[in-house]
Amino acid sequence: MSNTPQSPAQNEQDSVQTWVKSQWKNPPIPGQISAAINNPTSFFTSQSLNARAGDLNALLDNTGLAVQTLQAADEGLSALTNLVQQARATATQALNTQITATTASSSDTGAAGTAVAAGTSGISTGDTITVTTTNAAGATVTVTATATAARDLDGLASVINAQTGVTASFANGVLSVSGDGGRTVTISGAVATNLSISGTFTNGTNRDQFVTDFNNLRTQIDQLAGDASFNGVNLLDGDNLTVTFNETGTSTLEISGVSYDSAGLGISAQTNAGFETDSGVQSALTSLNGALTSLRSQASTFGNNLAVVENRQDFTNNLINTLESGAAGLTLADTNEEGANLLALQTRQQLGSISLSLANQADQAVLRLF
Repeated sequence: MSNTPQSPAQNEQDSVQTWVKSQWKNPPIPGQISAAINNPTSFFTSQSLNARAGDLNALLDNTGLAVQTLQAADEGLSALTNLVQQARATATQALNTQITATTASSSDTGAAGTAVAAGTSGISTGDTITVTTTNAAGATVTVTATATAARDLDGLASVINAQTGVTASFANGVLSVSGDGGRTVTISGAVATNLSISGTFTNGTNRDQFVTDFNNLRTQIDQLAGDASFNGVNLLDGDNLTVTFNETGTSTLEISGVSYDSAGLGISAQTNAGFETDSGVQSALTSLNGALTSLRSQASTFGNNLAVVENRQDFTNNLINTLESGAAGLTLADTNEEGANLLALQTRQQLGSISLSLANQADQAVLRLF
C-alpha cells in the first residue's frame, strides 16, 4: 500500500465531495412529518383535522343547494306577489266599472199601451217578438211574446218582462227592451221588424271580461307555485327542507314550506254573477289583500332563513381553512427555513468548487517550477 501523502488540493477535493454527499443523503422534503413514526401526536392530530375539514367540505355542497332552493322560493314569492297585485288591479277596475243595461227602443207607434198589438204598426195576429241574451252563468236566455187579438201592447211587454234578466216596457208609444246584465241582446220576429226594433245590440257594459282576466291570473298563480322548485324541493308547494351544518348532524335548520297556490292563498275563482255586485268584488279584494300579507310575511321568513344559511356557509368555509392550516402547520415544512437551508447548501457547493479550482491551480504552478 502506498503511503504517498495527498496534495492539499486533493485533500480539499475529497473534503468537498464528502460534505456534498452527506448533504444530499437527506435532502429537504416538503413535509417535516410524513408518517406516524416521525411524530405520532402531530401526525394523527393533523389527520383528524384534515378529516373533519373533508367532512365539512362535503356538507358545503348541500348548504349551497339549500341556498339555491331558498333563492328559488324567494323568486317565486316575488313573482306570486306580482300576480296577486295584477289580480287586485283587475278587481279594482271591475269595481270602478258600473254595469249598464243593453237597451233597444222601437220607433214611435203613436199608440197607447192599452191598444191591441195586432193591428198596430202593421202587426198581425200571430206575429211574434223574440228577445235573446245570456245570463251571468253564460246560459242563453230567450223569451217570445205573441201578438193576439186580445193582447195589448202593455201585455206584449209584460210577457217579455216576466223573463229574468230581461226588462221590457211600453210608454209614450215606444217599446223599450233591455238586457239587465249589460250583455248582448238580440231581438227578432215580425213584431220586432214592424216596430223597427229588430237587430243585435251591444251598447251595455258588464264586468265579464274582468272575471275572465281574474281567473286567468288565478290559474297562473297555481302554475307558478308548482314551478318554483329547485333540485326537487319546492318550498312553495308544501315541501320542507333540512339543512345540516356540522359533520355530526347536531347542528341543523328546519325550513318549513308552504302551499301557496291560489287555494293556499285564499283566492277563490270568481263568477260573472259574483262580480255583478260591488259586494262580490269587495269580497275578492279582501281575499287578495290577505294573500299579499301572507306573501310578504313568508318572504321575510325565507329571507331570514337564507341569511342564516349563507352565514353558516361562510363560517364553514372559514372553519375549513382554519382546520387545513392547522393540519399543515403540524406536518408541513417551514418554507422559509427550508429555503434558507437550500440556499446555504448551494452557496457551500459553489465555495467548495471554487476552492477545489484554486487548489488545482496551485498544484499546477508548483509543477511548472520543475
